[in-house]
Amino acid sequence: MRAFWLALWVVPGLALAQSWVPRQQAQLQALDKVTARVTVLSARIGQPASFGTLTILLSACNARPADEVPDAAAWMEITDSRAASGSAPAFRGWMFANAPAVNTLEHPVYDIRILECR
Repeated sequence: MRAFWLALWVVPGLALAQSWVPRQQAQLQALDKVTARVTVLSARIGQPASFGTLTILLSACNARPADEVPDAAAWMEITDSRAASGSAPAFRGWMFANAPAVNTLEHPVYDIRILECR
């Protein structure tokens, strides 16, 4: 009986031990809300990518190993060329493929989300 309760306590903890694998490239989905145009972009770490008036700078892109539930997480900074000089970026932080609503770009014209890291 003791082994049963120990298993109930230990097994859920093992399921939470997930790891991330660093990748060099992200696939992003960009939406222009005015024209309803959806575009898939490739962004490499350290190299700016553009969509409309946005510039996306990817700093990190991590994926789950092949034997775990697929997911991707990317740290990026998104700036808008129409914003006032010296203003804060439109977005800075982590985006998650499996939970896009956790941290999103709040922009009146564009939406960006991470699809996967390669």
